[in-house]
Amino acid sequence: MNSDTFQHFDPSRVPSPCFVIDQAAIERNLAILADVQARSGAKVLAALKAFSFPALGQLTGQYLSGTCSSGVHEALLARDHYPGEVHVFSAAFKDSDVASLVDVADHFVFNSVAQMQRFRAALQARQIPFGLRVNPEHSEGAVELYDPCAPCSRLGIPAGQLVDQDLAGVSGLHFHTLCEQGFEPLNRTLQAFEDRFGHLLADLEWVNFGGGHHITAPEYDREALIARIQEFSRRHSVQVYLEPGEAIAIRSGVLVAEVLDLPHNGMDLAILDTSATCHMPDTLEMPYRADIHGAGMPQDRPHTYRLGGQTCLAGDVIGDYSFDRPLQIGQRLMFDDMAHYTLVKTNTFNGIPLPALALWDSRTDELQVVKTFDYSDFAGRLG
Repeated sequence: MNSDTFQHFDPSRVPSPCFVIDQAAIERNLAILADVQARSGAKVLAALKAFSFPALGQLTGQYLSGTCSSGVHEALLARDHYPGEVHVFSAAFKDSDVASLVDVADHFVFNSVAQMQRFRAALQARQIPFGLRVNPEHSEGAVELYDPCAPCSRLGIPAGQLVDQDLAGVSGLHFHTLCEQGFEPLNRTLQAFEDRFGHLLADLEWVNFGGGHHITAPEYDREALIARIQEFSRRHSVQVYLEPGEAIAIRSGVLVAEVLDLPHNGMDLAILDTSATCHMPDTLEMPYRADIHGAGMPQDRPHTYRLGGQTCLAGDVIGDYSFDRPLQIGQRLMFDDMAHYTLVKTNTFNGIPLPALALWDSRTDELQVVKTFDYSDFAGRLG
């Protein structure tokens, strides 16, 4: 998907490398989600695992009902910067996690019956609602690495493990099976969920449909989603939650990088000051191809280069791209749609600096460099 507002952004205005987030694009996505929330009756939570940007926390709170977190640190970030409800899920909590979270979280989701039993009394004493993540055992994911319903998955409780269990205090069920997908995969998953867990819903207050919904994508069937939520919540008398992450940030950001060297070995190469390994790991893990503004597929244009990072990893290769003119040392490139699942996943392998963070508003052209990183950020995490 193209972040069209960046067609006229000058990448020399920010340090390199740098993630640049368009506030206007974020707000457009939030407005779409708020409309779905208002018309469906669902509560929409921002999934911080996909996009955490405290500078936009207050804006997010103006549109959505709260956040969902994957542990203590994300929950603390939510409390400090994002208004609304704070929901938290983890594949497993430590005693110290729960001790920290009872003063922060409004809502817990446990990944096993044993974890629920271990912490139930503590949450009931504080009157904090809690539920269970379940596994509908229905795969819609194309990549097993990102499929919570893959065989032997550690995420979610299969229906067979809830038979004859004491579920006292459980107020709802949560499932999360999608990854950047449309309505029909959700609809099929909901049918599998109801087939396996529908008999439990009469005693529950809420059902969380998890994340992975590409609700703000142009082709997403939002009217079908709204109608399905309305029908589901009316039939089962439950509050529905949604936890979009990438839907908040798609088409909203770029990663600015600079060409450092132009060697040749069987083909033209370009070494950048950004890295697939450190700054865009999903290009290796998914894998997927990141678009670049003004570039094409290999051989589509006169000059083709293999782009890679500075690290010692031989596979730190972003991909092959073609350009109308030869690249120049010092030239800036902009990788497109690089807000979600990017800045939250960066690392400092080889001591490669983290990209700066900038907030831009395409409506006003106002630009703010929110954060830069230096040696202290690298050394501080190592002791």
